Amino acid sequence: MRNRIKYIKAKRDSNKKRYFTAIKYPNIPPSINDIYIITTVGDRLDSLANQFYNDVRLWWVISSANPHIVRRDSYALKPNLEIRIPSNIKKILDDFEILNR
Repeated sequence: MRNRIKYIKAKRDSNKKRYFTAIKYPNIPPSINDIYIITTVGDRLDSLANQFYNDVRLWWVISSANPHIVRRDSYALKPNLEIRIPSNIKKILDDFEILNR
């Protein structure tokens, strides 16, 4: 699952007005194999996703795993935050696809 945007669907309401469905994200429970890091100056969600998953588009996994720490309106991370990097990326992506079929 490389492109999560493909799960957004255009629909029409009873007045023929077009709207788009929302993407659903899976719950990502902590695992004993998860990695915990302390952010430094210049860390971004997309660069961490590239570092740990080799795909900048998986930034949302790190964001979803840290909902009370990571801001929703920016890729940038403040320094000295402890954030969790989920390890079981295959299961997360499988759950994502199931939720958004």
